[in-house]
Amino acid sequence: MEHYDVLIVGAGLYGAAAAQRLREKGKTVLVLEKRGHIGGNVYTAEIEGIQVHQYGAHIFHTNDRRVWEYITRFAEFNRYTNSPVANYKGELYSLPFNMYTFNKMWGVVTPQEAEQTIAGQRAAAGITEPKNLEEQAISLVGTDIYEKLVKGYTEKQWGRPCKELPAFIIRRLPVRFTFDNSYFNARYQGIPVGGYTAMVEKMLEGVEVRLDTDYFDRKADWDALADKVIYTGPIDRYYDFCYGPLQYRSVRFETEVLDLPNYQGNAVVNYTDRETPYTRVIEHKHFEFGTQPKTVISREYSAEWRPGDEPYYPVNDVKNSALYERYRALADREAKVVFGGRLGEYKYYDMDAVIASALDMADRL
Repeated sequence: MEHYDVLIVGAGLYGAAAAQRLREKGKTVLVLEKRGHIGGNVYTAEIEGIQVHQYGAHIFHTNDRRVWEYITRFAEFNRYTNSPVANYKGELYSLPFNMYTFNKMWGVVTPQEAEQTIAGQRAAAGITEPKNLEEQAISLVGTDIYEKLVKGYTEKQWGRPCKELPAFIIRRLPVRFTFDNSYFNARYQGIPVGGYTAMVEKMLEGVEVRLDTDYFDRKADWDALADKVIYTGPIDRYYDFCYGPLQYRSVRFETEVLDLPNYQGNAVVNYTDRETPYTRVIEHKHFEFGTQPKTVISREYSAEWRPGDEPYYPVNDVKNSALYERYRALADREAKVVFGGRLGEYKYYDMDAVIASALDMADRL
C-alpha cells in the first residue's frame, strides 16, 4: 500500500482542516473515518430540501479574522444570527438574558432597575465568591432567572445537580443590559449555505478519505503507512481505557418531518423546566431562512455517555480533569502521534477554536 506523510484519524472539522492545510503544504495525507460520512458532528443531510443538522445545531461564530477568511474559502455563509427562545412551562423568554428577559420576568424597563434587582437577589443569597454553577448563575442573573431558566435546563443537560457542577460552565452565558437578542457577541457568524457537509467536502478535495473504517481494527497496519499520525478520537480509547474511561454527556435526537411550513417560529427553543424530558427543539429550516412547504424538527435528549454512544460534551469536573491529565502525560511522550480536537484533547471547543487549533498544529508539522 502507498506510504503517506500523515495519517489523520477522523474526518470531522479538526481532521478536515488539518488535512486541507497539510495537503496545501505538499504533504500526502490519508484520512480514516469510522462513520459512513465526513464532517463529524457538523454533518448535515438534506431532508425535504432542508439541511438537517444530524448531531445538533451548529452555528458558526468567531472574532478571529484569520479563521473567518479561511473557512469562507470553502463556503458562502448566510447572515443567520443565533437568537434562541426559552420556554418555561409555556412562558417564553429571550435568550441571551437581556432587557426583554428582565422586563418579562420583573416588569423592569431600565438597565438600572434590572441591575438593582439582580444585585438584591445576589445579596439575599449571600454569594460573594461563587463556588459552583448554582452560585455563579445567581450572581450573574439572580435567583428568579436561575430557578426558571437555568436550573432545570442545566440539570437535564448535565445529569447532575447544579450545586455539583463547576462554576466555569455558566461563565460563557451572555448577560446583557441591552435589547440585543444576539446570543453570540461575535463579529462574524452564520451558517454555510447548502450545509456543513458540502463545506467539508470542499475542504477535503484532493485528499484520500476512507469511510466506514475503524482505525483500531488494524491500528498497527495503519500506523505503519505514515510518518505522522493525527488522532482526533477519544484519548482514553487510544490507550484502551488503561486508567478507566473519561466521562461524557451524550445526546439523543428524535427527528420528525411535519406537514406544515412553520412549527415554532425559531430555529432554537430551549425547554428550561425540569419536567419536559428534552432540552430543546431545533427547527432546521430557520437556519437558512427556508420557505419549504414542510419542516423538520429535532428534539434533543441529554444522557450519560455509555460505551457505544457518541460522546458529545466532556465532563470537565475535578475528577475527570485529573484523569485526563494522566492520559495527557502518556500522549506527551508520543513521538509520532498528535492528539487534537474535542475528543483528543478532552475539551469543549467552539468550531472556530477547532479550526484555529488544527491549522496551528498543521503549520507546526
